[in-house]
Amino acid sequence: MRKLILFPLAALLAMALWGALVITGVSQGWGRADPGPRTDVAAFFAKTSDVIDTRNRGTVAFVLIEKGEVVGEHYVSTGAPVTRDTLFQLASLSKWATALGVLKLVEEGKLDLDAPISTYLTRWQLPESDFGTEGVTARRLLSHTAGLTDGLGYQGFEPGTPVQTLEESLTQAADPMEGADGQTRVGIEPGTKWLYSGGGYALLELLIEEISGEAFNTYMKRTVLDPLGMSRATFDLEEAEAAGLAPCFDTEGATCAYRRFAAPAAASLHSSAADLIRFLQGQMRGAEQTFLSPDLAADMAAKHATQFGIPLWGLGVFLYAAAPGGGYVIGHDGMNFAAIETTARLDPATGDGMIVLATGNPGLAAALGADWVFWHSGRIDVREFGAMLPVTGALLIAGWAAILGLAGFIAWRMRRARKQQNPV
Repeated sequence: MRKLILFPLAALLAMALWGALVITGVSQGWGRADPGPRTDVAAFFAKTSDVIDTRNRGTVAFVLIEKGEVVGEHYVSTGAPVTRDTLFQLASLSKWATALGVLKLVEEGKLDLDAPISTYLTRWQLPESDFGTEGVTARRLLSHTAGLTDGLGYQGFEPGTPVQTLEESLTQAADPMEGADGQTRVGIEPGTKWLYSGGGYALLELLIEEISGEAFNTYMKRTVLDPLGMSRATFDLEEAEAAGLAPCFDTEGATCAYRRFAAPAAASLHSSAADLIRFLQGQMRGAEQTFLSPDLAADMAAKHATQFGIPLWGLGVFLYAAAPGGGYVIGHDGMNFAAIETTARLDPATGDGMIVLATGNPGLAAALGADWVFWHSGRIDVREFGAMLPVTGALLIAGWAAILGLAGFIAWRMRRARKQQNPV
């Protein structure tokens, strides 16, 4: 009888162990192509460059960084040539730079990350909510945990179309991506869930302007872009066009026009590869040019949001995977109106990183970024988990079915043996 009681517990333990094995295996790249030896930097660079040359339908800038130094650059274009100094519109990668601007206010003692943002605002306030607004803090806005349900994603405004004011866009964005509510408001309890919010970064832009008393682009140039040596970078499209902007191509490879944004903080930083190299170098641990104080830099790259128990977001940065030397591989991706896609990823502890800026190549930057994360860390980019859920689920179900089937067969054999030993 004791065996019969312990037997179901053993089966449950086996199922739990199988689940842990599958999840661990998937996170370490089961079924993913071998990226090659981590020590063969030249081979990885050459392989990635070949992928770019094969797939390119527009423009691409690719940079590989090892121990703080550039070890490879590759630039291609089907139109006007692009170089390390050509500006690209960065889409949501802009949020990473905006986060640095917010943290500079903290460093200067002008902003408390955990105070209600309403205490700093005069031009616009969040509408009343069943959940209140006191829990909306700069920390939660940076980590997308403030309970905002706008769902933005901004599409931007085409040339010749009037651009909303920042306050108008916060109230009801006129350029939301498909499926987005577009109203910046508290729809769930702040601090209870990660939910991506472009509106949150529009609100951070307003916060910066209110506290600094400067226009957002002016403040960002003075406190972030210029100190990092990003001399050509700007949040202003007209300035970028005058300085030399990469040609824009749509998903079919046809030329397109860049768009303007009511909330540049969320979507409209323009930067060259050369400037983004400096951006990453300034955030490497131990670097002489470290931009933030050590405590703030560590807080930025720490876990502030999770999904399904998986570390997901820091303060303005995605946590792509656990890094080999501790901490996380951090960074941000960007995509605008299906024409622009960008990524920049960094291991602050080792000084290793990569940059991909592209137009006309949907999916390319994210795919190459995921390849680099796997090659660098031996773990899959956490954003790939969604795509791997069907495979993961099938493996879990197959294993659990086998365990239950085997358990049922053994239990049947045990009952049969008992009957033979104790016939009625």
